[in-house]
Amino acid sequence: MTVSTAANQGASATAETTYERFAGVCAILAGIAGFLYSVGFIILRNSLVYGLFQLLGGLLATAALVAVYNRLREVDAGFSLWAIVLGLVGALGSAIHGGYDLANAINPPASNVPALADLPSQIDPRGVLTFGVAGLSLVVIAWLMLRGGQFPRGLGYLGYLLGALFIILYLGRLVILNAASPAIVGPALLAGFIVNPVWYIWLGLVLRRGRH
Repeated sequence: MTVSTAANQGASATAETTYERFAGVCAILAGIAGFLYSVGFIILRNSLVYGLFQLLGGLLATAALVAVYNRLREVDAGFSLWAIVLGLVGALGSAIHGGYDLANAINPPASNVPALADLPSQIDPRGVLTFGVAGLSLVVIAWLMLRGGQFPRGLGYLGYLLGALFIILYLGRLVILNAASPAIVGPALLAGFIVNPVWYIWLGLVLRRGRH
């Protein structure tokens, strides 16, 4: 190995560590944003609050997902790329959905807003990206985490649970229009207030520690 090759590898490792620390902070903030989104959506029912935190949470999640991909591609390049593409699409779809709600909260349209609120978003109808696509991504990510051993096994199992809850939420919102139905409220409370924040914050702490 030449001196220049060793130097390049050292610089690459340093850059990777720097990004993982940045992504770790973003993951922790995404977990907090997800919790605050749930507070705004379920408790406060304030579109300004939940729109803002859905937008921020989606954008922050993209940074964390890239760091996850950098590790999981060593396990299976094809499946990890597919999982992260799905995850990024889901996160950006969630951010756009949040931005749409935020825009309507800041400058309400002249139309009948309560009636329009019952219509599905054209970008993210019934949460197909926020929950459906993101849930599928999480299931594949969790599977790769358990295969590779680069993440705590508990994080992988929690990822399975979160992915399943997201998919259930999407299917529930697709079939059951009543958001107060127990079939929707139960998974929403569990995912929004516990599983999603814990998964992202735990992921952030793991990324902040770096590889061992």
